[in-house]
Amino acid sequence: MRYLLGTAAALAVAGPACAQDLEVRPLAEVRLRNEHVEQDGLPREADAVTARIRTGVEIASGRWSATVQGQGTLALVDHYDDGLHGPADRPQVSDPQNIGLYVAQLQYRTTGAVLTAGRQKIALEDERFVGNAGIRDNAQTYDAVRAQLSPVAGLRLDISYAWSVRTIWGIDGRGARQQAIGGDNVFANLSYATPIGTFSGFAYLVDQDEAAVQGYRLSSRTYGARLSGSRAFSPAVKLDYVASYARQWDHHRNPNDYHADYWLADATLDVRGWKLNAGYEVLGAGDGTPFTSFQTPLGSNFKFQGWTDKFLTTPANGIRDLYFGAGYGVKQVGPLTGVAFQAVWHRLDSDRLNQHYGNEVDLLASAKLRKTLVSLRYAHYDAREFATDTDKYWIQLDWTY
Repeated sequence: MRYLLGTAAALAVAGPACAQDLEVRPLAEVRLRNEHVEQDGLPREADAVTARIRTGVEIASGRWSATVQGQGTLALVDHYDDGLHGPADRPQVSDPQNIGLYVAQLQYRTTGAVLTAGRQKIALEDERFVGNAGIRDNAQTYDAVRAQLSPVAGLRLDISYAWSVRTIWGIDGRGARQQAIGGDNVFANLSYATPIGTFSGFAYLVDQDEAAVQGYRLSSRTYGARLSGSRAFSPAVKLDYVASYARQWDHHRNPNDYHADYWLADATLDVRGWKLNAGYEVLGAGDGTPFTSFQTPLGSNFKFQGWTDKFLTTPANGIRDLYFGAGYGVKQVGPLTGVAFQAVWHRLDSDRLNQHYGNEVDLLASAKLRKTLVSLRYAHYDAREFATDTDKYWIQLDWTY
């Protein structure tokens, strides 16, 4: 209700500007996906064939724009546990059927500033800490106000206040998997571009102010710094690199008293379309009590620690992820554009007690045919001391108007 009232008030203020030179742009997206999962310990496999449609409109006039977009997800084949309805004898695929409001925002743009109010997508840097969870059909959005300011060349301030997180669970969300999680969330990122890369400092205050969501144990304060940059050795050879450190503490009603550290070092060498990647990421442990390790409840966590989703919540003993990847891409092959192949191997260990959780291999092939992106994925998790062996297969079509 608060975001609707705020957006309505802002529209009233913007009324004179919006009365002339309106530009109307329809929005439409369609996704069709088949996700198949085989998981040791469960008697049956999962088959999830889902269709997601998003449609809406963007209306712009001068520096003002208003965007409204709804979405619906339909399970064409529902032989899977969607996280809310079961059946519990099949693996989980977190795409429940849903219909709802995806985006409803008002935006003002001027030189050096973008101000956004309402339900919106927020994806900061690599989405490790705050993201949209775009892999899921019902992606994550925020009821928030956001200011993106660039007062001088190279300097950028991005600050948001979000009072509700609209989760991937949709209209049937309940208990620990609610439709929306209220709280006073603040995301602040200050960055400056230099010749060696972009330095940024960040502060993320995550307030999961719902007792049913792990008893407030996912509320945290995270402060850190990051450097990301690239260096070209020749027109055909480039090195991209990222280094980051953060420390996290308990926040607001969190009953735990803890702190945990985060580290990331990542490098990618790009040589004539071939990419070689290596990295090491640590989500540190506290004292070994559940939810005293470094947590990222608002991140797009599918992108990290492998695609089988074994580590969406950081285990009590933390995670150390050593990974190597390789890929190749070409601009066009016949009618296909943006053809890309990728392979990544992860060794996943604990941050304390010297546990080897397991290894994972992830494979991706993708290409675009006109307005449709075709993606084929495969992931295999080889369990050692955490979870169970799992294989996942995806066939996905994404069409955007």
